[in-house]
Amino acid sequence: MKIRVGYEMIYEFPQPTPMIMVLGVHFTRASDIIAPDFLTTEPSVPITPYRDGFGNWCSRIVAPAGRMRLAADGIVRDIGLPDAVVPSASQHAVEDLPAETLVYLLGSRYCETDRLSDQAWKLFGKTPPGWARVQAICDFVHHHIQFGYEHARATKTASDAFNEGKGVCRDYAHLAVTFCRCMNIPARYCTGYLGDIGMPPPYPPGDFAGWFEAYLGGRWYTFDPRNNVPRIGRILIAQGRDAADVPITQTFGPNTLVSFKVWCDEMTP
Repeated sequence: MKIRVGYEMIYEFPQPTPMIMVLGVHFTRASDIIAPDFLTTEPSVPITPYRDGFGNWCSRIVAPAGRMRLAADGIVRDIGLPDAVVPSASQHAVEDLPAETLVYLLGSRYCETDRLSDQAWKLFGKTPPGWARVQAICDFVHHHIQFGYEHARATKTASDAFNEGKGVCRDYAHLAVTFCRCMNIPARYCTGYLGDIGMPPPYPPGDFAGWFEAYLGGRWYTFDPRNNVPRIGRILIAQGRDAADVPITQTFGPNTLVSFKVWCDEMTP
């Protein structure tokens, strides 16, 4: 299938303001890109691309004072299958993990393993290691957190989400990532597009999505505690330790977000 992805964000800036954007489809999907989702700006400004420490493609600009429009519109080829489910995927002993996965066992800005370790072992210490344990974590988080955009805030951590029982998709992901790390399973935060392909209506307004990947059986697997069912048409943008590593936009000065639109839709043949 072909999936149209894109966004339009309009900001107001009182003064020239540097920005970093992490908005392009991830390089691992490069061979699937039919029409590139190039970042465009209005007014036009120089865009400097770079790759961050996690391999994500990022863009830098200096937004002028006034109104600034950021937009992209691309087409991605997708196999049209739901997220993989592999119950036989095993958990690795820490000493056997590849070195590049070890950073995803550590605590991070939004994933405080030190605060939730005891709770994690009480909840999941008797679950079978491997896929079943990660799924048990997702099941718990899915039922423990009540979804609502009104519960979102930039400072909310995994322990906050656990204590409050409310949040948005990134809070589900942060809490599940933290529990996985507490149980010695490498887990990394992911952001990207996730439309409603294969799901019954009504559909909510478009938005970027947050989920995570766990390292089991020698590879990374997708888990989504917010939806907690395999989904079709998940398009990765970026990966990191948590949302602090992969902000969609990072502004270095005051601003107002005037308008925000995201789309991820299957294209009819």
